[in-house]
Amino acid sequence: MKEYIAHYHSSENRRQHLSEHLFCVADRSRTATQKIGLGSQGELIGLVHDLGKYSQDFQNYLKSAVNLLNQDEDEEYVDAKGLKGKIDHSSAGAQLIWQELSKRGVQGQVVGQILALCVASHHSGLIDCLDVNGKNNFVRRINKQDDKTHLQEVMRNIDSSVKHRLDELLARPEFLEEMMALLKAITEISSKEGTQVTWQKYGLLVRLLFSCLIDADRSDTADFERSAARRLRMNGQYEHWQTLIGRLEDHLKTFVPKNRIDHLRKDISEHCLTGASRDKGMFSLSVPTGGGKTLASLRFALNHANKHGMDRVIYVIPFTSIIDQNAGVVRGILEPDGVEPGSVVLEHHSNLTPESQSWRDKILAENWDTPVVYTTMVQLLETLFSGGTRGARRMHQLANSVLIFDEVQTLPVKCIHLFNNAMNFFVDHCGSSVVLCTATQPLLHRVEPGRGAIKLRQESELMPNVKRLFDELKRVEVIPERKLGGWEQTEIAELAHSEAKESGSCLVIVNTKKSA
Repeated sequence: MKEYIAHYHSSENRRQHLSEHLFCVADRSRTATQKIGLGSQGELIGLVHDLGKYSQDFQNYLKSAVNLLNQDEDEEYVDAKGLKGKIDHSSAGAQLIWQELSKRGVQGQVVGQILALCVASHHSGLIDCLDVNGKNNFVRRINKQDDKTHLQEVMRNIDSSVKHRLDELLARPEFLEEMMALLKAITEISSKEGTQVTWQKYGLLVRLLFSCLIDADRSDTADFERSAARRLRMNGQYEHWQTLIGRLEDHLKTFVPKNRIDHLRKDISEHCLTGASRDKGMFSLSVPTGGGKTLASLRFALNHANKHGMDRVIYVIPFTSIIDQNAGVVRGILEPDGVEPGSVVLEHHSNLTPESQSWRDKILAENWDTPVVYTTMVQLLETLFSGGTRGARRMHQLANSVLIFDEVQTLPVKCIHLFNNAMNFFVDHCGSSVVLCTATQPLLHRVEPGRGAIKLRQESELMPNVKRLFDELKRVEVIPERKLGGWEQTEIAELAHSEAKESGSCLVIVNTKKSA
């Protein structure tokens, strides 16, 4: 039998056989897609994603590139540098899926296009099925000539074990029904919102499946090329939630209420603990500044994840200036002495310099493979909507997770509907819970429904009496002193001087260093 390889490690003279790579990626992809009930579909796209590597053209290219073929002795030798990126190995699997499923009627065509799209795009990022000029890129890709995709040759060369499993998956009576049931659920839930919202959620489903595939592919490839990387990954094998809850509770016991504010913070924390027993869903936590939202929301998240068997807690914070502080506090609690640093809390944001990150941190940040993640709204939005593959690779980790949004009122206005539809999608169809934390809740549930309003109701609030809480935590009285034309700096200086004489101190906040 001919040897078909997927990857080769030159310095260690190690081969990864193509069948091994396909089965490994299929297994990882199945595990990820199983969270939304599409395990077989995830396994299929993993099994066929590199099917084009069974072509002799690709094998000659790969073996020439890694010096397994000799330029002077082997007539199969080719100029690998000149052919880099020119041998198509992703279209064959996409064509196979489409050919097998499209002949099963409309349902087969719908499911076939979704799965084929993921496979065809797994190197470039999701392709535009229909571009701005009306060109149907999906049909063009699926109809690509066989001398370019090598599908017929691939099916002659494919390992029998891969072919057997492929036939088993496609023969499952439920294969189409499972995907169509999820699409039907999206349609029914979004029907009151309109077609635009429904189609965006279809797109989010495609991107989620795509995320599962590319993360499985990239992880398996990296683990082969760098064996140390395999040992650094956690692969979802985290410390039990109950252990982390115990560490947080031990820390909270050290707080002895000494004044009215301390008692209010304790009350807020207790309500978050009680709220954690609720069913999964959309929540709001409306607490004034100084109310202890950081640890109260963590208490909710850990207990909620424990009750419902969820995968991780993801904190999304708008400002890099406070993300270090919050993550540092939580790390100090959940990673005490004796616990491996970075095994619980991962930071992923632009403030981190290469020098401050360990190799393990960098590997885990690629796909947020830790129980508690701290990231920024920018990273979250790129994960949901950016082009290419880097951001999309992390998207599937949002499923079956607790998503905490701190200071959610800072969400960019132009992203509101996109954000709302994405959060509704994860809550309604991916088993996630979302908590919107802020002292000033934006009216995300009252924007135009036809473009996407978040499903936030009165009973979603974790605090029983928000108005009373704000009254009790009121520490500042605002006296408006605005005037037409603004204040001259000399006038501000005089005001500051008089206020300092009256109260003993005065803070003036201005917007530029020059004014200061």
